[in-house]
Amino acid sequence: MMEAMDDDIRPGRLLVATPMLEDPNFRRSVVLVVDHGPEDGTVGVVLNRPTEVRVGRILPPWAELAGGGEDVVFQGGPVALDSALALAHVPGTGEPLGWRPLEGIPAVARVGLVDLDSPPALLADSAAQFRVFAGYAGWGRDQLKSEIAEDAWLVVSGQTADVFSAEPAELWRRVLHRQGGELAFLATFPDDPTLN
Repeated sequence: MMEAMDDDIRPGRLLVATPMLEDPNFRRSVVLVVDHGPEDGTVGVVLNRPTEVRVGRILPPWAELAGGGEDVVFQGGPVALDSALALAHVPGTGEPLGWRPLEGIPAVARVGLVDLDSPPALLADSAAQFRVFAGYAGWGRDQLKSEIAEDAWLVVSGQTADVFSAEPAELWRRVLHRQGGELAFLATFPDDPTLN
């Protein structure tokens, strides 16, 4: 397995569950890191767990912005499932009110957190993509570093397209495959190795 160093964990990076991680909350998940600090730990959202709940059902004011194929809520993780957070892709150079860019790597530039208490109209003309997550994934200080050392997670570069993937069921395989080499081989790992 590829071992990642603690400083590889930062907003905009992806945590990709290895086949060895069998926790049902994270099995074959791809998590976008949205916040990380050496003292506070790490917060992220699972990008490939769509639910059947429509955004309009839980956040009616945001339903129009979430329209099209992105109108379902995603389960962002097992923590605080009764709360929501949203991400939006805002092309260009401005920073509209109610939106804060992730301080990450350039590949996910212009993706940021949305203040769901602000009026949706503030983002209506700026946001190219928008996604709502119920709950989040969180790790305490050094917890994620320990899980990475145990080969539960890989830390890789993210892309804006990963955050708003139209095919979330294929995201795990797609992210691994584009890494090349040994990591691309993991993308072929069977769902149930005992049936192989």
